[in-house]
Amino acid sequence: MRRLQIQLLGIFMVLALVAGPIRAAGEQPAKTIPPGTVITPRDWQQYKQFMNRGLRALFSGQYFWKLPPDFQLVVAPPFHYSDPKLYQENTEKYFKTVKIIDLPDGGHSITGYVAGRPFPNPTEPLRGWKLLVDDWFTYQPHLICAPECDFYTEDRFYNRAYGRQVWVIRRFSRNSDPGFPIDDPRGKGIDLFEYTQILKPEQAKYTTVLTVYYTDIAKIQDSFLFIPALRRSLRLSPAARCSPFNGTDYIYDDTRHGNFNGNLTQFNAVFLGERYVLIEPRISDDWKMIDNLDNYYLPLFFPKPSLGQWDLRHVWLIDVRPIPSYASSYCISRRLLYIDQESYDSDEMVQYDNHGKLWKVTFGGSAIVNTPGVGKVWTNGGMAVLWDLQNNHASVAMLPFRANQDCTSIHGVDYRDIGRFSSLAALAHIMR
Repeated sequence: MRRLQIQLLGIFMVLALVAGPIRAAGEQPAKTIPPGTVITPRDWQQYKQFMNRGLRALFSGQYFWKLPPDFQLVVAPPFHYSDPKLYQENTEKYFKTVKIIDLPDGGHSITGYVAGRPFPNPTEPLRGWKLLVDDWFTYQPHLICAPECDFYTEDRFYNRAYGRQVWVIRRFSRNSDPGFPIDDPRGKGIDLFEYTQILKPEQAKYTTVLTVYYTDIAKIQDSFLFIPALRRSLRLSPAARCSPFNGTDYIYDDTRHGNFNGNLTQFNAVFLGERYVLIEPRISDDWKMIDNLDNYYLPLFFPKPSLGQWDLRHVWLIDVRPIPSYASSYCISRRLLYIDQESYDSDEMVQYDNHGKLWKVTFGGSAIVNTPGVGKVWTNGGMAVLWDLQNNHASVAMLPFRANQDCTSIHGVDYRDIGRFSSLAALAHIMR
């Protein structure tokens, strides 16, 4: 009997060597993904080399947040994006003046930056950090506004809370839109103002966060919180960058196009290579499409094909970590950013906690937005969703941004008004 067992084992070993590794049906890796391909939970492993760490986690079924059995991801035809003309011209004109400064604490800063992309086609040394800077300064209209941003938060019991906010983001420096000066004298030393006010729920109405970003990137952002019950505003500590943003699972260091809102001088970034990665639907700023819950797989809040198809994009992957002197007091050990090679914008982010364990997965935050005088641009907007894989929470933002002159009169409000939305005096206008 034992002799027969040995003979059978020998036969199986020979067959294994001839046949190669045994794969389950439908798991052969794909070399590319043709447009029109439909990826489902049954065959996703064929395409996992084209997925970021977060998407693979949702497909794996190992976490509370998982893709449903009827999930479909449809691959779109190739989409190509070019920077706006003036942004390209400013890049060519000014990129040679940009220099990196090494700081005593191990961080880096830049000098000589005027407008456009600071580091077109960045190379070593510090290639990863250069890409992080490019992601930060990728094209953004002079003014973007979203009077009606809907937010949802959801817990592990599928309890869902709803909110609505106003967003206004205005650049005062480094502008690349026709008809606007590169540097607006009304905001000397200011890069941009970001204004967010809660409209719903009623108990939080008028709560407002105003954040000031400076042209000197070594200067830490200033954030001010208006508290309706006190009829006054408070200046937030720099340590609040890890605090939840307006009651969501996002933190202050997340809330920017490119999925990174930290201070550049407090982070290093290592270049990990190039990839072809599936990027979430490049939807337009169609409010009715974005706001329609029928366009999402619920309760996951993952976009259905009706909201848009997925792009296979050529990206750079960078590993962003706080510098050692800052790491001990910071909430995240590392971020993986997938930076598109045409827009230099990262729509996808994966976060790890201080123990190096996968924590949060983020998709979205950018859309193709019509900008008067410029055309359709890739910038803030669309929808964004964050899944907290450790605490089984999720946050969703539906962001119907408009740009420049389209912010002139919306429901009788002129969002170009600097005094009301884009200055420290803006907080004094609330509830009056």
